[in-house]
Amino acid sequence: METSDSLLEKALLLKPQERYLLIEGLIQSLDASSKQIDSIWVEEAAKRLEAHRTGKTSGIPAEHIFGEFV
Repeated sequence: METSDSLLEKALLLKPQERYLLIEGLIQSLDASSKQIDSIWVEEAAKRLEAHRTGKTSGIPAEHIFGEFV
């Protein structure tokens, strides 16, 4: 099995367009979503929205969060 150093050496020999495609593919592999994680976040968002709508939680004005940037 090749090491990351040897792979890097080979990658640097590629044309710029090929290096770009390689980098893009690697980044996308790191950002790949998980259906299980996505499902957990959807459930959590729904719980938070329901808590807000029923008055169990309250919002914070944007000015308090962002101050002068709003």
